[in-house]
Amino acid sequence: MLSRAEVEQVAALARLELDGEEKERLAHDLGKILEYVSSLQELSTEEVPPLVHVIPLQNVWREDQVEEHMEIEEILSRAPDREDRYFRVPRVV
Repeated sequence: MLSRAEVEQVAALARLELDGEEKERLAHDLGKILEYVSSLQELSTEEVPPLVHVIPLQNVWREDQVEEHMEIEEILSRAPDREDRYFRVPRVV
């Protein structure tokens, strides 16, 4: 079980205001959590591969497809401002 001082320190770090009863309850509850976590340290995990994700993920790839495209002059004709074959935009510094 955690001491009352430890619970008060954790509560201060979390910016929680706790009354006396809450501090006692949290000391007990947090102590139980820490006991459980320390029991996990006893497990052998040497043959368990590391996880990247908790659930299996699979990338969804699609084939590249060549499609019709617009001509450069048609695209640039829609631009609000241009210079030669480029869009002209305000300078960003």
